[in-house]
Amino acid sequence: MLYIISTLIILFLVYKSITKEKVEPKINTVEIQEHWYTLLEENVLFYKQLNTEDRLHFKKRIQTFLNRVEIVAVDFELEDLDILLVAASAIIPVFGFNNFMYPNLKTVIIYPDYFNEDLEFAAKSKNKIIGGLVGNGRFENKMILSRRALHHGFTNKTDKGNTGIHEFVHLLDKLDGNIDGIPKALLDNKNLLVWLDLVHDKMEDINNDDSDIRNYGGTSKEEFFAVACEYFFERPMLLKRKHPKLYQMLDDCFTVD
Repeated sequence: MLYIISTLIILFLVYKSITKEKVEPKINTVEIQEHWYTLLEENVLFYKQLNTEDRLHFKKRIQTFLNRVEIVAVDFELEDLDILLVAASAIIPVFGFNNFMYPNLKTVIIYPDYFNEDLEFAAKSKNKIIGGLVGNGRFENKMILSRRALHHGFTNKTDKGNTGIHEFVHLLDKLDGNIDGIPKALLDNKNLLVWLDLVHDKMEDINNDDSDIRNYGGTSKEEFFAVACEYFFERPMLLKRKHPKLYQMLDDCFTVD
């Protein structure tokens, strides 16, 4: 009798383990801290130039982003400014899209320094020139950023570059399935050929050393798109003056005045 009871208990426990409800993934509950407002104003020019209503919207968008995306530091302890600069990099390109969040991103991994193609960032590692990348394969839905590059993008307000924005633009480019510099999700079909002609001309200028657009933009269409967007969000009035057609195309993409 005791053997039968023991067997029934074991069978019951096995049944429960098989049929138990799946545990829902943990949802972040990030709350905006009061001192974050000061950090944003001191470090993010885009935010500083917003009016009061848009600042409130920007902060809510940051909170939503941080509640959906995990930020992980490797070999250093995350600080509030690190978190805010990642979130700002994400929100700036999509600020003109009502409540858009990145469906193709779950985790941002931050390395303390630039890294190489083997994702090595130690002092003795060679060829550490990468500031960020959008992952694929085992790194699908992940982004890797260099902390140094991330901070530099917001500290230097005159260089027309921003690594964080660059990588999040790649994610937007990837919405149609490919990172190819052709923003099908942002432009209507009738403007795509106009965009490709413009990209060809601008890349030719870069490679002929006849442009103030960063040289990296001349390496491929996908990098041109990301580099041009850095310029657009960092120095919009300068881009409008020097490259009015490019400015207008990007303004059509991002609907940001």
